[in-house]
Parts: sequence; structure tokens; C-alpha cells
Amino acid sequence: MSPTAGRSRPWSTIGATAAALGACAVCCAGPLLAVLGAVSAGATVAAVWVPALAVVAVVAAAMLAGAAVVRRRRLVACRTAPGPVDLGLPTPRTIGMRREPSHGESHTAARRGRDGVSGS
Repeated sequence: MSPTAGRSRPWSTIGATAAALGACAVCCAGPLLAVLGAVSAGATVAAVWVPALAVVAVVAAAMLAGAAVVRRRRLVACRTAPGPVDLGLPTPRTIGMRREPSHGESHTAARRGRDGVSGS
């Protein structure tokens, strides 16, 4: 056996480690850059979206308030007055029915009123 056969060379271990680190960096660089890019893109969108979200929230609140006002006005407009309502219907005519004279009225005046004839 030679004197160097039993000992490992330190340079070969360091070289293998450097090669492994280089391969890992080349292999994982793409996914790492993709993750970092996604995080930065998300931060950019959030920087634009948060103020826009506030505007959207204000517009949505205004629309809901407007819908509530319109609904309340429609409910008030559709309410009816409590109690009996005069429909303006004519009273039934008493033609052909005999009416009794009122106090101080003669039978002739009662008959004229019944027949629709004026009293002149």
C-alpha cells in the first residue's frame, strides 16, 4: 500500500462540496426567483389594490344606502290611510220606492222628490 492511499485528499472533498453547492444553486435558482417574483408582484398589486379597495367599499356603501332610501320611499308611498275610505260610489237610487214625507213636507213634495220632478 502506498502512503497516500489511506488518506483522503482535502481538495477533493472541497471540490465535491463546491460542485454540489453550484448544482443546487443552478437547480433551485429558478424556483427561488419565481417565489421572490411572486411575492414582489403581490406586494405591487396590494399597493395599488388597497386604495382601490377603499374606493370600491365607499361606492358599495353609497349604493346600499341609495337602495335603502328608494325602498323606504316606495314603502311610504304604498301605504294606505287607516280606516274606511270613501270610494266615491253613488248612493243607490230609490226610484219606484215610496218615501215618507219628512216633518213639515207634504205628500205632494215627497212624491215630486220620488219621481225626480222639481217642485216649481
